[in-house]
Amino acid sequence: MPAKYRVEITRHAEADLEAIYAYIAQDTPAAAFEFVAAIERQISSLERFPLRAPVIPEAGELGVSYRHLIHGVYRTILRVEGRRVYILRVIHGSRLLDLGILLAP
Repeated sequence: MPAKYRVEITRHAEADLEAIYAYIAQDTPAAAFEFVAAIERQISSLERFPLRAPVIPEAGELGVSYRHLIHGVYRTILRVEGRRVYILRVIHGSRLLDLGILLAP
């Protein structure tokens, strides 16, 4: 069995998940709960195989191998450093990445 990675969710990513929940819950609170729970399960699964997440297309521009997972139209942007996985953002796929937040430690 592969070794576990430590997954850390940044405050920006937490705020993103709260905003996603609030947006969907305007119409259907139960659906919002299930949708965010599915993203959280996807994030938790990174403890075992974080490198399965593909490198994002923008990585060449950024000079850093950020990765992402996709759930519906949302992208979970992450960075793997050693045995740690940093969840940086959870954004709608049509949004541009905020490079300042991604590059911050």
